[in-house]
Amino acid sequence: MKLGQYIARKTVWYVVALVAAVSLNFLLPRLVPGNPVDVIVSNLARGGAVNGEQQKQIYEGFVQQFGLNAPLWQQFLTYLGKVFSGDLGTSFASYPTSVNSLLGQALPWSIAVQLPAIVIGWVLGNVVGAVAAFRGGNWDRSVFTSSLFLSAMPYYCLSILLLYGLAVVAGIFPVGGAYSLGNSPAFSLDFVTDALQYYWLPFLSLVIVFIGGQAVGMRSMAIYELGGDYVNYGRAMGIGDNRITRYIFRNAMLPQITGLALSIGTLVSGALITELVFNYPGVGTLLFNAISQNDYPVIQAITLIITLAVLAANFLVEIVYGIVDPRIRAAASGER
Repeated sequence: MKLGQYIARKTVWYVVALVAAVSLNFLLPRLVPGNPVDVIVSNLARGGAVNGEQQKQIYEGFVQQFGLNAPLWQQFLTYLGKVFSGDLGTSFASYPTSVNSLLGQALPWSIAVQLPAIVIGWVLGNVVGAVAAFRGGNWDRSVFTSSLFLSAMPYYCLSILLLYGLAVVAGIFPVGGAYSLGNSPAFSLDFVTDALQYYWLPFLSLVIVFIGGQAVGMRSMAIYELGGDYVNYGRAMGIGDNRITRYIFRNAMLPQITGLALSIGTLVSGALITELVFNYPGVGTLLFNAISQNDYPVIQAITLIITLAVLAANFLVEIVYGIVDPRIRAAASGER
């Protein structure tokens, strides 16, 4: 199969997947029991500032303003029009704040914690796994056992342990939040210094688990490549160990690169519970609050971003693989 045909075939599949994902992204929040307008009106009624007739008028006004009285197909067309124009709508729970504004406040916090954790964890995990595979013996056994334990531990379990041990008991780090009370986000040395104190626990809880997962994967791939025929043939031909090691590392890295791309693709949703444990104001916390309040526009916006990121990461990986490895194109066309 030619490269152009391979790319065209993959593009069609991913466009179909995108259409299905966008449709489900619209429908699923509306299958959740409850009505977001009910939540808004009940919150207003708690203060006793409005009577029954006023509640009814407010309810009807919000339903009409949010377009919830329109047929479902009409709501879907309105949703598509706003998405393609870059307008993610207005939050029901934080009315009249736009969803774009809420995401703009939450997204930098998630990226600041997760992107460094993913990249650093990927690099360190691959180095540790490769060294363990090459050295073998007690070093390999100890690294494999500890890495397997860490990779099997959910992020939130390590988060709770770190929070209790280093914040509650030892008092080394703050218990939760992203910055001190009374402080506000700003590009200043004082704020960055303050925010860094709250940054380390969420970061460590993510990077430690990620190092374990990458180390296990890299070790397995390196051991597999070490037993390859080309390694034995190279050694028989007198090729130096350093050169053979480069070949082994390059071949073992292919699945790891895939893992890195997918991890970056799921960056937005990767630490939802971790953010909740530390009360960190990222996208995970925003999504949790939106689900609890039936805030359709916020739920749709976040899940849409996650969907687009995952599809884009998968698509780019498949295209890159098709370019660098002709066997992938041959397998896709049924030639092998």
